Amino acid sequence: MVIVKRTGSEPTTARSALRMRFWLSVWGVVWTVAGTVAFAVAGHRGWALVCGLLWVLVTIDLVVVLRHIRQGPHYQPGPDVPPYRPPGGRP
Repeated sequence: MVIVKRTGSEPTTARSALRMRFWLSVWGVVWTVAGTVAFAVAGHRGWALVCGLLWVLVTIDLVVVLRHIRQGPHYQPGPDVPPYRPPGGRP
């Protein structure tokens, strides 16, 4: 069993997998567009609709990921700042 001691720098050193999510979203857009077109050409309207809805969801995810990437790193409080207001504290 490995015991890891917290250093208190985790919020400032933590990284999100936004680039991976970006490329997975691009891959999803490619496949959902291809699926929508293929099913529409083949005359399967139901499946084309399902792929079209997935296309919308993947595109929304792609926009959110791009927005987070463009925002850059955010301020993270240090180890002396509690993550929430302690119970019984002043409002």
